[in-house]
Amino acid sequence: MADLEASTPMASLLARFPGSKRALFARYHIGGCSSCAYQDDETLGEVATRNEIDVNEAIEHILQSHKVDAAMLISAKEAKELIDSGAELVFLDTRTREEHEAVAIHGSEFMTQERQQELFGSAKEDSTIILYDHTGGKVLDTCAWFQGHGLKGTRGVIGGIDAWSKEVDNSVQRYRLEMD
Repeated sequence: MADLEASTPMASLLARFPGSKRALFARYHIGGCSSCAYQDDETLGEVATRNEIDVNEAIEHILQSHKVDAAMLISAKEAKELIDSGAELVFLDTRTREEHEAVAIHGSEFMTQERQQELFGSAKEDSTIILYDHTGGKVLDTCAWFQGHGLKGTRGVIGGIDAWSKEVDNSVQRYRLEMD
């Protein structure tokens, strides 16, 4: 099943299907707290058995969720083309203020709590909102959050500002966080 099976270690699963943590928690309440946590070296089958879940059902759910996640993403090049087309959009940096102040993509704005609430309260459902983070690891959750608040035109940049630097504009400085 798309290179996903019961013997797949959780660390590998999370690396290949970044939204699987959210998918497993949303449907089965797995992985969100200490009572339902799992170890990186446990297999999906072991986690499913311990939680009394049919592993094939869990695999199907992860794969379906992955399709939904893929629809929320946009490549750095596609985002740049959309921006350059003059389309009306909001381009938000979801990283920390310190990261944004150190290096940011030209034309983007730092996402504050106030700006987020403003968008939730006034943006149209089909408004184009492009989000980016450092390496794309957290942008899916933020996209899901925005779409869950009715902003269905929200997309996240695959690979974040790091991909932007490599694929679109190499003058955007690349960096590494010690926390990553």
